[in-house]
Amino acid sequence: MKNALHWARAILTICSILFFVLLLNDGSSMGAVIGFIVGFAIAITIISIEMIFAKLTAKQIAFGLFGLLAGLLVANLLGYTIIHITQLQTTEAIQSGLLIAFNLCFAYLGIITGIRKRDEFRISPFFQGAGGASSSKVLDTSVIIDGRIADICETGFLEGTLLIPKFVLQELQYIADSADALKRNRGRRGLDILKKIQEQNDVAVVIDDRDFPDLKEVDSKLVKLAETIKGKILTNDFNLNKVAELHGVPVLNINELANALKPVVLPNEEMRIRLMKRGKEYDQGVGYLEDGTMVVVDEARNYIGKTVDVVVTSVLQTTAGRMIFSKLKSTDSSSSGTGQSTGGSNWNTSRY
Repeated sequence: MKNALHWARAILTICSILFFVLLLNDGSSMGAVIGFIVGFAIAITIISIEMIFAKLTAKQIAFGLFGLLAGLLVANLLGYTIIHITQLQTTEAIQSGLLIAFNLCFAYLGIITGIRKRDEFRISPFFQGAGGASSSKVLDTSVIIDGRIADICETGFLEGTLLIPKFVLQELQYIADSADALKRNRGRRGLDILKKIQEQNDVAVVIDDRDFPDLKEVDSKLVKLAETIKGKILTNDFNLNKVAELHGVPVLNINELANALKPVVLPNEEMRIRLMKRGKEYDQGVGYLEDGTMVVVDEARNYIGKTVDVVVTSVLQTTAGRMIFSKLKSTDSSSSGTGQSTGGSNWNTSRY
């Protein structure tokens, strides 16, 4: 691909030089030199514009062109209006110069405004419907590295646009280049997850190049960006969740979604669990469900490494997740025994 691009640029440069050399050649060497310089300069200008366009997204180009047309329209309306109303006693050359200056000025302003303000059009009723709220979700670094966002996107539950801020990409790149092997692997995993999301046809992924130089923390920039576009933050960072809520920014927390999707377990329900390790308190064993939920089993210290049948005595739901307290199925299941076991388990919740 790169070789083909280089060949195309080289052919453009050669054709441009030959065209202007033939056009400006008056039989003297000076004409050929001027033609060479003009042709080379125009070829470099075209290639530079092409390289700038390559760094822009399709949306940036579209809104830039829209701004260009709007700027040219305003420039000509103002220019002709000023010339005819004031009835300037000037030559046609000066009038043409004024019109060219108006066109250049407003064309530039239109392009810049269209590119910079493109996301604000998305939150208008014309683009979003009567609600006027943006359906964009701003992704933070933690949710990208976590990886579950890619699986959620595949299911089709997420609607709207996934916005990847440029400063989040820079943070991922910094982590991927870290000297620490664990951080480096996490950063590379995050970049792989982003590529996986971009390859999904049902999800619109936009790289947003806006930055907020006056803000140093990435979390603060994420909150500011979400406020600007009136979007939501997609994260699994507990602290970012709280900060965003304080600023009135809606948050979609992947951990909360995962907890909501876990199967409901009720007291006196039976289950089979493999005990992996000893508990913090005497005679307790600890196992885990397939979704990672911790199960604490009373009087099971001697069954570590074995699979046992247990009866649920109580369930503790916290912001960090869920814990299930139980006892061996073979244990006396009288009401008094259940009350003692439940009370003992609840007494130990602060230990985990």
